[in-house]
Amino acid sequence: MSKEDCIEMTGVVVEKFPSGLFSVQLEQDRIVLAHLAGKLRRNRIRVLAGDRVTLEMSPYDLTKGRITYRHK
Repeated sequence: MSKEDCIEMTGVVVEKFPSGLFSVQLEQDRIVLAHLAGKLRRNRIRVLAGDRVTLEMSPYDLTKGRITYRHK
């Protein structure tokens, strides 16, 4: 699957789970389970509850995603 196939959305982190998983609420009042992208892990970007984030979702499974950016 190429990068163009991903759906980009923004949301707010609701809850942080162990092992790098996050519960993110999208603008459409939908809650998605997401994990951190590799660049965020490598650069040790902290994501906490209440942060606005951008995430990529696969068109095949709209319940899971990958956090790619933490907004300031």
